[in-house]
Amino acid sequence: MDMKSLYLLVPLAPLAGAIVAGLFCRVIPRWLAHTATILGVAVAFITSIVIFQDVLAGNSFNGTVYQWLASGEYKFEVGFLIDKLTVTMMLVVTSVSLMVHLYTIGYMQEDPGYNRFFSYISLFTFSMLMLVMSNNFMQLFFGWEAVGLVSYLLIGFWYTRPTAIFANMKAFLVNRVGDFGFILGIGLVLAHFGSLDYATVFAKAPELANKTINIWGSADWSLMTVACICLFIGAMGKSAQVPLHVWLPDSMEGPTPISALIHAATMVTAGIFMVARMSPLFELSDTALSFVLVIGATTALFMGFLGIIQNDIKRVVAYSTLSQLGYMTVALGASAYSVAIFHLMTHAFFKALLFLGAGSVIIGMHHDQDMRNMGGLRKYMPITWITSLIGSLALIGTPFFAGFYSKDSIIEAVALSNIAGAKYAYFAVMAGVFITAFYSFRMYFLVFHGEERFGKAHHDHHGDHEDEEPADDHHHGLAPGQKPHESPWVVTVPLIALAIPSVIIGYIAIEPMLFGDYFKGVIHVNEEAHPVMEALHHHFHGAVAMALHAVTTPVFWLAFSGVALSWFFYMKRPDIPAAIKARFSGIYTLLDNKYYFDKFNEVVFAGGARLLGRGLWKGGDVALIDGLLVNGSARLVGAIASVVRFFQSGYIYHYAFTMIIGVFVLLTLWFNRA
Repeated sequence: MDMKSLYLLVPLAPLAGAIVAGLFCRVIPRWLAHTATILGVAVAFITSIVIFQDVLAGNSFNGTVYQWLASGEYKFEVGFLIDKLTVTMMLVVTSVSLMVHLYTIGYMQEDPGYNRFFSYISLFTFSMLMLVMSNNFMQLFFGWEAVGLVSYLLIGFWYTRPTAIFANMKAFLVNRVGDFGFILGIGLVLAHFGSLDYATVFAKAPELANKTINIWGSADWSLMTVACICLFIGAMGKSAQVPLHVWLPDSMEGPTPISALIHAATMVTAGIFMVARMSPLFELSDTALSFVLVIGATTALFMGFLGIIQNDIKRVVAYSTLSQLGYMTVALGASAYSVAIFHLMTHAFFKALLFLGAGSVIIGMHHDQDMRNMGGLRKYMPITWITSLIGSLALIGTPFFAGFYSKDSIIEAVALSNIAGAKYAYFAVMAGVFITAFYSFRMYFLVFHGEERFGKAHHDHHGDHEDEEPADDHHHGLAPGQKPHESPWVVTVPLIALAIPSVIIGYIAIEPMLFGDYFKGVIHVNEEAHPVMEALHHHFHGAVAMALHAVTTPVFWLAFSGVALSWFFYMKRPDIPAAIKARFSGIYTLLDNKYYFDKFNEVVFAGGARLLGRGLWKGGDVALIDGLLVNGSARLVGAIASVVRFFQSGYIYHYAFTMIIGVFVLLTLWFNRA
């Protein structure tokens, strides 16, 4: 089999599994549905390893697979760009997806939509692979929209729940806002570069670095700045950056496996990947980089605060995803694109681990997601406990764990950056270290340690959205006297498999990915204007030395303080958080309402849309179309008929008289004309 066939096999194998499980979901047995989809993703993973080894040997590919259409001088093609950035994403997507597929066998075993779910997650994998393997903007946009569509199907998978339907519609609409900016950016690229092919666009970019365009009567807008900001607005939607972040926490309404897949390897990483791929364009606009930096820093800091007050175990992990996506975006804004991809990779493993660990806890708790009903699970669920601890340690950046190497590199890159807004970003990411450690170990201590709060009647607190859930929802929890249980092997094996890279992948990959030639010729940085990576390289003396030195840095002690404070608050003095909540009720209300972003969107955008819709209905539909055109024409015909009917008497002499009058009128008109 030649390499081009292998490239095709990677996305088409999951697609084949999705087709088998989807088209025949009502007739095939469950074992066949999960076997077909898991086999497809496994084939994609193994093939990605083979391609990875081929790329490491110095081989790359950039070519067209299929020409979709030609319009004048423009060609719209399906093609692949296989380089080190692509194969990194391929390995992350297929490996995490494979673990999620295996995990789903245990998690969804009692769900009537079992086959349909496997079809969706396999289709999700195909969509993401088409996105990361694309060599042109058209195919990128296809994958971009496909992951949005499948996320809509997956978030609303339990379509009998009103909250799930609201969440998937919210995700769909918010992403349309981002995608509008994205398609404007692609349109600018096509209009001014004359091509949608990456290589052609990147080669021509330096020629257009100083080109300006006319917007709103002003001709001094930088093409690069406008195009890059439009493209990044698309990334803000997919990668959930403020203010287009509001859909991501509500995506928890979908089953836990898809929460892990969306938050770890697909969809939210698409925006980070896209900006890294577009580095030759972003490097030509410091304004666009500053915009990216400030948005990322704001997301990293303010979304972290929201994780502190959550009681739903999945929502805590969801807000940590928002915060970590902010860290990745900050790295992109600091021109440390390789650091952003490095954190994307490490984060994919430990975030998937944390989500699947949360799902295992939910299974053990009989679908109760409220952490206030847990406690002391360590002795009942030892594998879930140790793997969740590993994920939490990686998330907070514990030395030698995967998250440490990528997170500390981001913080150092921001400290060395000369982009406008870097000082604000540095403060945000440093404060985020403490906040992340605090809410991560708040979750860990409340779930696995302390008093056993399960198996009791809980009348005073429930899950965050339990009052909105229908009566047939399964979030019922343990009955009095019941004890939690460890999850089956199809759940715990993926946890163990994800825990291993969560520990070692950072140590292995930091030197080649950040300071070697791994991304040479793939990610482009103007070293003279943005010497961040060169300065980072100067400070790097090996993975071991970096971890040992970290103990003396403020970053380590901020994380340690966050863990210590969460232990003191929730293990020793739980009355203190309650007192703080009562004392600072205004701040708590602000956080509980998520800074009122949702309320603002409801009043301004949804309310404005309702007013506009009502105006179009009343003025356009009722008054103009129904009132004037339809009913008005009917009334006009009726009025004419009411006059004409007087001439329809049935008497011949009336008709003769009418004919004479008519002839007289015609003759008069004729002679006047002559």
